[in-house]
Amino acid sequence: MGCRRRDKRRSGRQIVAGEDVFAYPPETNFEEAQRIWIAPPTRAFVAERDGAVVGSYMLRPNQPGLGAHVANAGYVVSPSARNQGIARALCEHSLATAAAAGFRAMQFNFVVATNESAVHLWTSCGFETVGRLPGAFRHARLGDVDVLIMYRQLDNADRGDLPSMN
Repeated sequence: MGCRRRDKRRSGRQIVAGEDVFAYPPETNFEEAQRIWIAPPTRAFVAERDGAVVGSYMLRPNQPGLGAHVANAGYVVSPSARNQGIARALCEHSLATAAAAGFRAMQFNFVVATNESAVHLWTSCGFETVGRLPGAFRHARLGDVDVLIMYRQLDNADRGDLPSMN
């Protein structure tokens, strides 16, 4: 089964509209989300299963100029494909891609602290929490919750063989 543009829109709307992990406004339309996710210098990648897109990540410099040696990435997994190793595969691929592109570290600027599965995954992938922003995210059900800044050095070992995204 192929993944049509409409399918990607529905999946993205479900994730943003949940108001529990992304800071984007719930009314973000597909075109705006696409601009955020793929506008240069951002590079976007997808994970596919049986021809359907089940996840995606974007990779870009965390800051321009003198901060451009640190990567930033964002990940999204289709709700129907969660808890199946997709996010880990996306993270591992992004680390290898970032290292191969010459980035020396990766930083996540806005990890919602109540997203315990993401915090656990990023920690298991070698990220450390280096900062906490109290009440920086307006969670739809829990009110204001903390946001974590997570960071990980990259080295030659991270380059390895890029895992397949299929």
